[in-house]
Amino acid sequence: MRIRKAQPSMLFGKGQAERIAAAVAALCAEIVVIDGTVSPIQQRNLEKALGAKVIDRTGLILEIFGERASTREGTLQVELAHLNYQASRLVRSWTHLERQRGGFGFLGGPGETQIEADRRLIRDRIAKLKRELEDVKRTRALHRTRRQKAPSPVVALVGYTNAGKSTLFNRLTGAEVMAEDLLFATLDPTMRAIELPGFDKVILSDTVGFVSELPTQLVAAFRATLEEVLEADLIVHVRDVAHPDTQAQLADVKGVLRDLGIVDSGEAASPIIEALNKIDLLDDENRARILAQTPDDAVAISALTGEGVDKLQALISAMLQRSARVYDYVLGPQDGKRAAWLYEHGEVVERRDADDGSLFLRVRLGDEEHARFEGRR
Repeated sequence: MRIRKAQPSMLFGKGQAERIAAAVAALCAEIVVIDGTVSPIQQRNLEKALGAKVIDRTGLILEIFGERASTREGTLQVELAHLNYQASRLVRSWTHLERQRGGFGFLGGPGETQIEADRRLIRDRIAKLKRELEDVKRTRALHRTRRQKAPSPVVALVGYTNAGKSTLFNRLTGAEVMAEDLLFATLDPTMRAIELPGFDKVILSDTVGFVSELPTQLVAAFRATLEEVLEADLIVHVRDVAHPDTQAQLADVKGVLRDLGIVDSGEAASPIIEALNKIDLLDDENRARILAQTPDDAVAISALTGEGVDKLQALISAMLQRSARVYDYVLGPQDGKRAAWLYEHGEVVERRDADDGSLFLRVRLGDEEHARFEGRR
């Protein structure tokens, strides 16, 4: 049911509220979900009018997040977001006239209202969660620093929720990250090392799925999870091209990337390529259209069947190698293993063999490969 005009007291008009109440009674529904933002007062009034629990879009997303979080970082972020959301809604729980209570010590002084006490406890808990998340951020920053010292390029998978990021992650890494036909199946950042053409080691990161109109509480609470995207050398935007709203989802993902500061005024801090996923679900006509119109910075794939994934790996390698530089090496006759290593891990663009058995190689190498080769001297 669409709202004709939002009403301050109950969001819906009286007639619409009555029709919803009748539907709730007929279906014996216990929960009514509003696809939008509902203020605490509107929520309380709607629950009275409908005789059922009411949650809005943010509340539903938080409930799903709470079901999916599994690691300590994920549960901390979910709890922080939930507390920030609930802090303004305590009035819903206290409709009786007498809210005064006595108390001593840490429970609050005489005359402190129950709502004030609960808000104080929530503030204290939020402060504690923020401190714990800062510890998590510092640990992740140390891990990133270590990766930068032995530098391995980082590739981050981003995309709308349920676009197939975790299925692609599992396909590329051989891991068993939860990948199901569910919203927000992945909440906790997962990283694995993979091999790609020209690279012995690339760090692949799976991230939380984006969603339209992402609540501000969640943008702030999950920023630590998405910091891997901020630090990535390459971003792979996984799109569900079989979804009827794929273009709207594309716009939503770009909007979240702008909110996070990853894309500014249309320019990305890191290169972005697209994995046009789920082509196995397209009919012949739409499949042919997608394959014919795929741009150079995109690959049509099926993460489920593996179709096109090899082409995606080649594109990722090519994009990562764009930042590689060309180095000149003169190798002696005894350096056969070093020459073979350069052929395996770099792109030899020129070779000259000398009469004395020495070898000149001009090789394109990424920063990681160059550092590793220098360490083999």
